[in-house]
Amino acid sequence: MSGLFGVVSNKNCISTLYYGTDYHSHLGTEYGGIAFIDENNGRPIKKIHDIANSQFKSKFYEGSSQIKSNMGIGVISDKDPQPLSFESKFGPYAICCAGLVTNKESLVKNLIKKGLSFSEIDHGDINTTELVAHLINQGDNILDGIEELYDKIDGSISLLLLTKEGIYAARDKNGVTPLIIGENMGDLAVASETCSFPNLGFKIKKYFNPGEVVLISKKGIESKRKGNLLKKICAFLWIYTGFPTSSYENINVEKVRENCGRFLANRDNVEVDLVSGVPDSGTAHAIGYAIGCGKPFRRVLLKYTPGYGRSYTPLSQDMRDRIALMKLIANKEITKDNRIVLCEDSIVRGTQLKNFTITKLKDAGAREIHIRPACPPLMFPCIYNLSTRSIDELVARKAIKAIEGKNIEDVSEYLNPKSEKYHKMIEWITKDLDATSLKYQLLDDMVKAIGLPKDRLCLYCWNGKD
Repeated sequence: MSGLFGVVSNKNCISTLYYGTDYHSHLGTEYGGIAFIDENNGRPIKKIHDIANSQFKSKFYEGSSQIKSNMGIGVISDKDPQPLSFESKFGPYAICCAGLVTNKESLVKNLIKKGLSFSEIDHGDINTTELVAHLINQGDNILDGIEELYDKIDGSISLLLLTKEGIYAARDKNGVTPLIIGENMGDLAVASETCSFPNLGFKIKKYFNPGEVVLISKKGIESKRKGNLLKKICAFLWIYTGFPTSSYENINVEKVRENCGRFLANRDNVEVDLVSGVPDSGTAHAIGYAIGCGKPFRRVLLKYTPGYGRSYTPLSQDMRDRIALMKLIANKEITKDNRIVLCEDSIVRGTQLKNFTITKLKDAGAREIHIRPACPPLMFPCIYNLSTRSIDELVARKAIKAIEGKNIEDVSEYLNPKSEKYHKMIEWITKDLDATSLKYQLLDDMVKAIGLPKDRLCLYCWNGKD
């Protein structure tokens, strides 16, 4: 998942743009970029850096004092270099986006047949942001182009489009990815994550509806497309992706994670000495579990500096393994001879938990390790964001293949926590992880922990229903 930030200010906005974008660094791993309006000619200037092995602020902050502009957009990108800038029939603009276009290949072929060319090729793949721009350029105006984009794509795209008049901000038509507007003494910001607001002085003013388009300018907030009220926001934002101080639909991430932990504890009867979490996102789940069961929360695993990113988000398994190996250090003095409940946000592939986390704790002398993920088994690759890309990656599907002797399409029995096949799947994963026990969160409990109606959450990763 990528993170977006934009700002329109009555003064120089570059410092706000840098820090606001940087507050989305937990969402992406590949590229960071900004674009701002050149006050001399009204054209956008873009700057993009590879941040795979370094932090956004270390790449961008040097030289920022020489830049002056009152409007800009920024992005932390999970795959493609962005923002991109274009000369178009609408005038010059820059654009960045978050999300996934699942029918990308067919859309590209159709545009090439019409005579369009694609120049932004990275790792042999066409840049999704360039595709989004070309689709918008098919419209009669920017708003019409955004509506054409929504009509043609499968998947989800939220975007910020910077012109000399202001920033067009559009939330994806399904409402999977969030967009929020903040205000600070007449200055306006738009962000994927509300954690970017407080330290910059912004207060939440508006949550976007799915498909809503707004023009943010010095004149204020102008609604261009109202969108719809049917929200299908990604539930994984609360469970794993989001920053703890962020809120979506006015629901705080940290509170939801504590709720998840309490629900796990309420359905558990395992005898342990302490509760811990896999940093960082597993920590709040563990705090909630400790509150729920009355056992002490202690840190058996610690993350070495924020410089190590998330092991879930990189595109290559080698990079995921390297981060998983290096970022967490087991504390032997806390771990030794203890029976531990270890809360995790989720188990996706299982390789990091098995090969690194559990091994480290056993080497540190843990007597028992009881794994408690805060969500049900992940069964389906995401169709709205760039995360898991194939069924074969998912540890639950590996278990099913081992049990059935082949891949099967109908996994409905494995979705039912009361079924015999579900319990066989859990037994296989427990053995594969080399854990003492494994107990997943129930889907209904996870939904209750979030606090939104089930039909307003995207739960596709768990039940295959969009």
